[in-house]
Amino acid sequence: MALVLAVHEDQPWTYEALAERLGMSASGVHQAVVRAGTCGLLNRETRSPIRPALLEFLVHGVRYVFPAVLGRRRRGMPTGPSAEPLVRHLASTETSPLVWPHARGDARGESLMPLYRTVPLAAVCDPELYAVLTVIDGIRVGGARVREVAAAVLGELLSR
Repeated sequence: MALVLAVHEDQPWTYEALAERLGMSASGVHQAVVRAGTCGLLNRETRSPIRPALLEFLVHGVRYVFPAVLGRRRRGMPTGPSAEPLVRHLASTETSPLVWPHARGDARGESLMPLYRTVPLAAVCDPELYAVLTVIDGIRVGGARVREVAAAVLGELLSR
């Protein structure tokens, strides 16, 4: 939720609109906004993201809070080092891409459980959000080099 607000900060939003965009309930979005404000990731007054705090959490904490859970080969959407924008920054040695399981995905590869169950649906409708989420997956699954590149790319994406 805080990612959508960071990526589309210039766009006005309501709990209902954000819930529809993310495939969540409005009450779930409201709870997420309250938690993000309590954690210092959103300004409680303006409900806008605090970008340095969000970036710090994503770079240093997300892989501990949302550990990468890999599964069997599935059809899905490429993510992490297998997807844009990371794929253009890294030399690929993998034989099988990482994918979020999704029935309409255009790739087959080792599945990675997304941050939230509706992430693939939200990403299909929002290419900018998709790019940020795939970079975050690079942080979740990558070794030191991939995490370093992903952190730099994420910083660029969130500073726009």
